[in-house]
Amino acid sequence: MTRKPWWGENLRFLLVGSGGREHALAWALSASPLVDKLYCAPGNAGIAHVAERVPIDALELDRLVDFAKAEKIDFVVIGPEAPLVAGLWDRLEAAGIRALGPSAAGAVLEGSKGYVKDLCTAKDIPTAAYARFSDAGAARRFAASLGLPVVVKADGLAAGKGVVIAASEAERDRAIESMLYNAGQEILIEEYLEGEEASFFVLSDGENVLPLAGAQDHKRAFVGDNGPNTGGMGAYSPAPVLTQAVIGRTLEKIIKPTITAMAERATPYMGVLYAGLMIKNGEPKLIEYNCRFGDPECQVLIMRLKSDLAAALLATRDRQLNHLDLRWSDHAALTVVMAARGYPGEYTKGSEIRNLDAAAQVEGVQIFHAATEWRDGKLMATGGRVLDVTALGNTVVEAQARAYRAVDLIDWPDGFCRRDIGWRALQR
Repeated sequence: MTRKPWWGENLRFLLVGSGGREHALAWALSASPLVDKLYCAPGNAGIAHVAERVPIDALELDRLVDFAKAEKIDFVVIGPEAPLVAGLWDRLEAAGIRALGPSAAGAVLEGSKGYVKDLCTAKDIPTAAYARFSDAGAARRFAASLGLPVVVKADGLAAGKGVVIAASEAERDRAIESMLYNAGQEILIEEYLEGEEASFFVLSDGENVLPLAGAQDHKRAFVGDNGPNTGGMGAYSPAPVLTQAVIGRTLEKIIKPTITAMAERATPYMGVLYAGLMIKNGEPKLIEYNCRFGDPECQVLIMRLKSDLAAALLATRDRQLNHLDLRWSDHAALTVVMAARGYPGEYTKGSEIRNLDAAAQVEGVQIFHAATEWRDGKLMATGGRVLDVTALGNTVVEAQARAYRAVDLIDWPDGFCRRDIGWRALQR
């Protein structure tokens, strides 16, 4: 006789969010035999193919809780960082609804870069030298002592764009003034770290840590890592720089001390933890933490995950990670972000996208929507990053070729993408 899982069967799930990350999560959750009904609030045109959309914004916390209660939702997966920092997990759990965290207290790992840097100091976690400032003059003096380039960071949430790597004094001073004016609180000045950047993900149930996989994304808008920082223009997994030795050091020197520190502070961290790393000579240093799946890294991780995502997230919430093991494909996954022309600056919304069905027929390709809506039978772009053309292949070379083959079939004159996603892996 088959034993029922401890979390039950025929579960009703609510996924919160509307981007490419959420489409990838919805795609995986909809395939789980545990999930009987999947809602997504607010979702997008692509998510509508695998989940029932709910017209509630991700930051309408009271409405989300009311919906979850009314629809007898068994489990809520919160995709973006803003509702986590705002305390959506806390409100759901207080209403008796299980959810994938972290709590607002745990989400401070993304909500305050200063908090993380102070934690690193307390626990001897390798990271860049830094100082926190609310005065522009003091910030400029400290930045000058570090030389150029130097890193200027907004302390709070900035949708992946609150970082300036200043190569000149003028750029440094503009960033300090702008961030202090816009943030209204604190900024961080950090030493510039040299090396290769990578993203590493784990699940934590507050005590146990389960490694997921690593990826590399491409933050800059244009080919050759030129142009302004963005929310991410593409990613691939696995990342060759994340060797087993580097992963082991990351877990022992960075991730586990952080989880221990959060438990010691009576704010145990439960949920996805995403470590942005700088790696030089095999030694990782922490750049920053995020309290959710990355975007677009989530898309390539989900393509490689062979285990049941719903079971993994439920085990995380119910502190059962020590009973879980995950299986991953040996294949490579690569995603190319198609964005509206002008992104990350001013761009026009409402342009039509055609021929998506033909592009989706390319072998190994899955297209995740990030900002789309159907209007009068036409698929329209509604944001900056609009589509994530994602492919699986035996190698990064094959995955890249498949992804760009699909990109070239999409008829969207008002869109653009980088043509060099995966270049570091190919260079190896």
